[in-house]
Amino acid sequence: MTAVVIGAGVGGLATAARLAHRGVQTVVLEQSHDLGGKLGIVRRDGFSFDTGPSLVTMPHVFDELFAQTGGPSDLTFDRLPVACRYRFPDGTELDMPGRAEEIPAALDAALGAGTGAQWSRFSERAEQIWDATHEAFLESPIGPRELVSLSRRVGDLRTISPWSSLRGLGRQYLTDPRLAMMLDRYATYTGSDPRRAPAALATVPHVEQRWGSWHVPGGLHRIAEAIADRATSLGAEIRTGVTVTGVRVENGRTTGVDTTHGPVASDIVVANADAEQVYRSLVPATRRTVLARRRLDATTASLSGFVILLALRGRDADTPHHRVLFPDDYDAEFDAVFGTRTRPAHPADAPTVYVSAPDDPALRPDDDTEAWFVLVNAARHGTGSSALVDWDAPGLAEGYADRILDVMASRGVDVRDRVLWREIISPADLMRRTMTPGGSIYGTSSNGATAAFLRPANRSPIPGLFLVGGSSHPGGGLPLVTLSAQIVDELIADAF
Repeated sequence: MTAVVIGAGVGGLATAARLAHRGVQTVVLEQSHDLGGKLGIVRRDGFSFDTGPSLVTMPHVFDELFAQTGGPSDLTFDRLPVACRYRFPDGTELDMPGRAEEIPAALDAALGAGTGAQWSRFSERAEQIWDATHEAFLESPIGPRELVSLSRRVGDLRTISPWSSLRGLGRQYLTDPRLAMMLDRYATYTGSDPRRAPAALATVPHVEQRWGSWHVPGGLHRIAEAIADRATSLGAEIRTGVTVTGVRVENGRTTGVDTTHGPVASDIVVANADAEQVYRSLVPATRRTVLARRRLDATTASLSGFVILLALRGRDADTPHHRVLFPDDYDAEFDAVFGTRTRPAHPADAPTVYVSAPDDPALRPDDDTEAWFVLVNAARHGTGSSALVDWDAPGLAEGYADRILDVMASRGVDVRDRVLWREIISPADLMRRTMTPGGSIYGTSSNGATAAFLRPANRSPIPGLFLVGGSSHPGGGLPLVTLSAQIVDELIADAF
């Protein structure tokens, strides 16, 4: 049996490793010359920057991947004692501990007595939601049949509260506005608006706090490299610089792919590509694939991100690994990113700023420098729609980067006089690098009551074609795309 995997993101590489371990002759085709997909890396002048996720949760998922494909790897994870430093609009700062048992006391000390108890009560509900959903929704295929099964379990439905938003659930437990703001940001982990994202996303902070936040020495890109090494050691072939132009379908099932280097025949095709790209550009139009396109049309695309890579002179011993600088008006940011009925999407004037600055000697040229990854939520790139922003407009990206550095300075983090050089990755750049429509980070958002549970399925309407990665079930983030690969591997084993 033969398989072609379209895309060498973490989901595609993990699928290739699993298939190769089962003896499937597997070829990975990647349009870029680099591996990792959105888990990218930029190296320049001795500085290295991860350009995707800034921390790892659920490291056991990767341990299981390697254990199930031949044994441990040399990949290591270091647990962060402080998961994140939050700076709130009133100037208050909170160092969120990396261990759940330390969080209530830290909240009370930073935000005032009683805030720890508020968060603990919310966390208990989040754990109940996790217990009710993770096996059915994160570790198994999902579709209408699974949703009907869950709907019969009334207790679980009450726990999940599918008709409540994440913000609405938070209001039941959190009276301190800073706690509510902290919860809101977890919606952006799925590219979503907390006012519309479902309460089930309470599982995101639960996962972070239950299993901790971790860094990979040498940078998170090492994850992609280690999985690629495992896949090739098992016989998989990885070809870079090859763009897939279409999925070949004969007699109703896949027979391979067409590429810029010619056709590649295979029994199975696994698309580690954005689901919208797959259904709009790679597969032939049939009644069932057109239906899949219409379902995507009914969803809201996830937000994108605007990134500045900063090579800084000097070192600040107090620099946290991960920092979040909140705005005065969080809702204004989401209105800017997604647009409103009265105003189209636009660059947020005062966005939340996320900074990742690992204290990792492998990522900087010497001990008198720092490598910072700065991210703000951003509207997708494009023209002709009120939900899009033309990030290629002359001067827009450079001017917005200046604005973000000014915003950081106004919130107590001024590095403008320390910048050796900077590199910008706009949503337009992200779109071109990863072939994701508009630069959407997660494909579709989780905006809507059931959106988080109705991502494009791993089994496509075309026999032999499967979808893996952040735009398909169970969603984005390093652990979930790795679980997505496990689901696809099991589906293929059952089907063949």
